[in-house]
Amino acid sequence: MADGVNRPPLRAVIADDQALVRTGFGMILAADGIEVTAEAADGAEAVAAVRRTRPDVVLMDIRMPQMDGIEATRRILADGTPDGTRVIILTTYDLDHYVYAALTAGASGFLLKDVSPEHLVAAVRLVQSNDALLAPTITRRLIERFAQRDAPQAATLHRDLSHLTPRELEVLRLLATGLSNAELADRLFLSPTTVKTHIGRILSKLDLRDRVQAVVLAYETGLIAPGGGA
Repeated sequence: MADGVNRPPLRAVIADDQALVRTGFGMILAADGIEVTAEAADGAEAVAAVRRTRPDVVLMDIRMPQMDGIEATRRILADGTPDGTRVIILTTYDLDHYVYAALTAGASGFLLKDVSPEHLVAAVRLVQSNDALLAPTITRRLIERFAQRDAPQAATLHRDLSHLTPRELEVLRLLATGLSNAELADRLFLSPTTVKTHIGRILSKLDLRDRVQAVVLAYETGLIAPGGGA
């Protein structure tokens, strides 16, 4: 993207057990100047490829042989890659229990495999810029369906909300309803910069990677109940 700043190209790994998917996605990314550093046909290959090439983003299929995408995501993020590799889950079904498990494992969002080329490229650039790929309606329905039911198994995301100020709790509650930064600023009569600062503090205090994990946590802790609106 031409903004007058000379940046290195984004780098991605594509992990999917279907060669046609890997090839097609690779061509789409390459056409937009995103370098595909490696392809992987299963989770174990994906983990090895990430450790070897240190990409910015991984496009990760969930259901693969040898090691699935959920375990691969856990291992990749547990490595604490210095440049903060982000994982986008690829799935055929949006309301899938495995997608929810991948989000709790630290994935920054998910895409349906029939995504348009433009949306695919935009998603890779979005998560690489340290935002989370949140499609509010789909992500919220997914989290509402599985969060509280699976809360006892999601111990890695349990955090003490008492560390948050009343304002930060309010921001987190509204964030979980799917509001964007601009909408949050509007609702709370704050500047977008102040909202961004609040979100940054929430993520830091709760040791969360991004907005997706914050939304999952809000439901798991009961801060917001399924069906709760903004």
